Amino acid sequence: MTSQRTRSRLVQRLQDQGITDPQVLDVMASTPRHIFIDEALSHRAYEDTALPIGFNQTISQPYIVAKMTELLLAEGPMKKVLEVGTGSGYQTTVLAQLVDQVYSVERIRPLQEKARKRLQLLSLRNVHLRHTDGGMGWAERGPFDGILVTAAPEQVPPELLQQLAIGGRLVIPVGGRQQELKLVIRQSEMEFTTEVLEAVKFVPLLSGTVR
Repeated sequence: MTSQRTRSRLVQRLQDQGITDPQVLDVMASTPRHIFIDEALSHRAYEDTALPIGFNQTISQPYIVAKMTELLLAEGPMKKVLEVGTGSGYQTTVLAQLVDQVYSVERIRPLQEKARKRLQLLSLRNVHLRHTDGGMGWAERGPFDGILVTAAPEQVPPELLQQLAIGGRLVIPVGGRQQELKLVIRQSEMEFTTEVLEAVKFVPLLSGTVR
């Protein structure tokens, strides 16, 4: 289940789907995805599929995690990244191995606490967690070189745009029943460019918090 051969097959599938960044592929190969899901589903940990983690949330499929990470880091290393939606902590863990500091917000406290334990188990000390409404981001820790959003709002939240540094990159799924993955780059104080990348399916980005 957790053998290197199993993980290598996953990485081969990612390459077949167009993931080329060697650092991203290395991290995907070495990250133990099975610890981020319930034991009953652990035999499916290295399938390229999303899986339930409770509270109507999912752990994203490895391809999407790799794709979004590759897009975020396409112009080189980043010092400070905001993740909206900690969830299981899987995407958080991938980011933490590739950027200097990760600031991750989660609206569902029980999921955040599970993620915190997993990050401690992996000795990742460059992740900062906050229980808050994700669409509002984490303004006092901004601006961020990159922002990665793991749930889909109907529109890009203006609060997140304002927390993006000039030259910064925002990778976000947007839409209702029909969703698109978008890359937004902040060109100047007032100017943003947006590129639509591909159709995706994420849980909705909801407001408020759950204790």
